[in-house]
Amino acid sequence: MTTALITGATAGIGAAFANRLARDGRDLVLVARDVERLAATAAELTARHGVRVETLAADLATETGIEAVEHRLRDSEQPVDLLINNAGFGNRGAYLDVPVQDEIDMVKVHIEAVLRLTTAAVPGMRERGFGAVVNVASVAAFVPRGTYGATKAWVVNFTLGIARDLAGSGVRLQALCPGFTRTEFHQRAGMGTSSIPSWGWLTAERVVNDSLADLARNRPLCVPGKRYKAAVAAARLLPAGGLGKLSNTAGRDYRKER
Repeated sequence: MTTALITGATAGIGAAFANRLARDGRDLVLVARDVERLAATAAELTARHGVRVETLAADLATETGIEAVEHRLRDSEQPVDLLINNAGFGNRGAYLDVPVQDEIDMVKVHIEAVLRLTTAAVPGMRERGFGAVVNVASVAAFVPRGTYGATKAWVVNFTLGIARDLAGSGVRLQALCPGFTRTEFHQRAGMGTSSIPSWGWLTAERVVNDSLADLARNRPLCVPGKRYKAAVAAARLLPAGGLGKLSNTAGRDYRKER
């Protein structure tokens, strides 16, 4: 039985990945900060699906947290065949309204942790000849607005680059770019969502189903939802100056979408 490791696994898209993969019969390693919530999630998934669920409490904004997950990913006796780099957060406010330490923490979680955990997991996958990494980004990656969008742009470009480098190795890479998704993300960041139309929302389950379908087809970029596919396609064709206008016509602030 194969094993998947999911960061940010107790809520939102991470929890949806955990439920879907457990239902598919995969053993899990769940990573999050909240020990009690991890234990409750693990117990529920084990009872419902009969899979083995390991928990690892780690804060990926810290060196200790990243090192703990790196160590687990490098364990060749308990190999991880699917890594879901999902942990992430948003900051409320524009540049200079946000404390610089909060911005640095975002870079740590969205960039450094993704780089280091991917690097810890991929060599073993390549040696075994199979495996996959899904790095959760956002449609915000295609709109140049603030640190959140910048970090997600890095995730997309990093993932597409190493997907090319690892072509033919049996290791698949995917940058997952959801739009507005019904999770705890906005509430935790103190962001209002009243201006977002009902048709703009995706469910976490939809995001996960689209991701895994595209991963099975070895598609390195996944944008769930036809409207968001169209928005991203337009954003990639527009000059940089037009991207800000696009963001204002499709939800006002793409930094809030994960």
